[in-house]
Amino acid sequence: MKVEELDNKVIRRKTIISFIIFFILITAAIFFWKWLRTQPQELGVSKPVRSMLYFNESLFGRFFSHNNLTKTYPLSAAEKNVRVNGNAGLSANFDAAKWKLQVVKNTGDTLFISIDEIKALPKTEIVFDFKCIEGWSQVTHWGGVKFSDFIQKYGLTNESQMTYAGLITPDKGYYVGIDMQSITHPQTLLCYEMNGAPLPMNQGYPLRLIIPVKYGVKHLKRIGTLFFSNERPRDYWYERGYDYYTGL
Repeated sequence: MKVEELDNKVIRRKTIISFIIFFILITAAIFFWKWLRTQPQELGVSKPVRSMLYFNESLFGRFFSHNNLTKTYPLSAAEKNVRVNGNAGLSANFDAAKWKLQVVKNTGDTLFISIDEIKALPKTEIVFDFKCIEGWSQVTHWGGVKFSDFIQKYGLTNESQMTYAGLITPDKGYYVGIDMQSITHPQTLLCYEMNGAPLPMNQGYPLRLIIPVKYGVKHLKRIGTLFFSNERPRDYWYERGYDYYTGL
């Protein structure tokens, strides 16, 4: 048998095997998809998918460290025209003159803190690549108070030992729950400035969350209430089928 004929036979055999494997995988994928669609739903997705999201959260949580910092950029790299994405929680009838941050303590007491009191704390600025879960990103410049400094100033050490923090807009239209490790990360800010100026109304004036270790859905605009819990607080996009952890 000639070498050329042998090579052709080998090629034909491998081609046939490849097509067989391809069709097996396609068939398996179709059956899996049909099976997945018959499974019970849990908060917008099937239970097997939600279980995988829980597993991913557990896995990422094990490796999370305050020593792992998000990459930062020089001020010159910051975008001047910052993208606005979503207005849930930013009701048009908001009265900024009456705004105060409400912090609910474990004792049941509530602190009412003005923006001037927050601005009196040491200021921190960060320029980082803000990432949206929709797939876009943008290098942006923010200024405010480290969440960890805020915790220390207002005697919230006991609260920070809990598992989660919850944040809600004044109109209660948007809300997030965040694991305590992430919200106390040294780059997390209670933010009152964008590009060196007060936050625009559509970016959460007078105070929003900037948390570089999370996707944008967790960067709640216009914080009205902050509280702490060992149970998962409600989360707007989690209730609509997204991952609760939403970490980078």
